Amino acid sequence: MLHKFKVVLLAAALALPLEAISSGDANVDVDLAKIASSEVLPQLTTVGEGSYRYLLWQLYDARLATLDGSFTDYQQSRPVLLELTYKRAISRQQFIDATVEQWQKLQQSSPEQQQQWAEQLQSLWSDVKKGDRLASLLQADGSVVFYFNGKKTGSISDADFASAFFNIWLHPDTTAPTLRRQLLAKT
Repeated sequence: MLHKFKVVLLAAALALPLEAISSGDANVDVDLAKIASSEVLPQLTTVGEGSYRYLLWQLYDARLATLDGSFTDYQQSRPVLLELTYKRAISRQQFIDATVEQWQKLQQSSPEQQQQWAEQLQSLWSDVKKGDRLASLLQADGSVVFYFNGKKTGSISDADFASAFFNIWLHPDTTAPTLRRQLLAKT
């Protein structure tokens, strides 16, 4: 009985139907509503991963994941997960400032939007230390849910924010083209 309970709990955590676990069917339709309401980070398939360095310092490892491990674009590939594992301590304010700087460089959002989003991120992000994980999940409805070390911290429901945020890493004009290629599994 305890084993069956663990299987049910695992299935719920992975948002997979029980039939998929018992049959071994890897090609199942995942219930997107379960992913959307999950308080813990969903398990998705890695598209690509890489490391980001600034000058001599490795700041974080990054991983991009989707349901099937492929990325076409934001509309067709949702949900899309970007997970950063930090290699050094970075304050919340440093991360928010760097995010706004990237938005300014990409020139795809207004200063007013950037300010509004930065204020929202103040309550969703915290200081990180080596080994901490910050993840963002672009959902089917266009909202972005944030997780810190696997636990949900909150969300932003703004389609403009979603594309602006993920474009920091995935836009062709990103300031980190090598990491972009690694995340998209392109050589």
